[in-house]
Amino acid sequence: MDLILFGMQGAGKGTIGKAIAEKYNLQIFETGGALRALSQEDSELARKVKSIIEVGHLVPNDVVMEIVENFLSKLPQGTNILFDGIPRKVEQAESLNALLKKNGRAYRAVLLDISEETALKRLTTRRICKVCKTIYPADFTGEKCTALINGATCNGELITRSDDNPEAILTRLKAFRDETLPAMELYKDGMIKINGEANIEEVEKLAFEELDKIL
Repeated sequence: MDLILFGMQGAGKGTIGKAIAEKYNLQIFETGGALRALSQEDSELARKVKSIIEVGHLVPNDVVMEIVENFLSKLPQGTNILFDGIPRKVEQAESLNALLKKNGRAYRAVLLDISEETALKRLTTRRICKVCKTIYPADFTGEKCTALINGATCNGELITRSDDNPEAILTRLKAFRDETLPAMELYKDGMIKINGEANIEEVEKLAFEELDKIL
């Protein structure tokens, strides 16, 4: 079964999503990562995507679905997916659902549920590794990145993202309310809600308790 992971910015989708994928042997699909992988290819789809990005345009929904289908085509038989950060809008949700059904894939939605107050607090106090982009919460006291890259510690400098300021964050949260919440309505039947207000370890535990029931 595939999982579609929802949560407003600051909910910990990246961290919790990675833990879920590792525990249940899921392949993560994240649009940015898929675009980076395509950039290394010499294919018709890769050239199409590059031509869109090079002129500064957003990748349209129909091309995003081509990217998803390309991702599906390369998976070993029986491999399940965790979708992180997609769908963002109703149109994209409808397209993704249709694509998954066409390919005979079962799916469930998972929501990491936090308040906007929590999101604002977390986003204004978190830091990110300048090198590998790993995100660290406010309670991480180190100054260097501890993530492992090819078996070695990254040791990159931890910085505050330029767009992690209250004004920019409120704009992103509004986009989540206006665009992603309506998309989530398409998954409300059977959606698994996980309280994301606690620390990462507790949220991870809660997620595993719920997902053990279906995976």
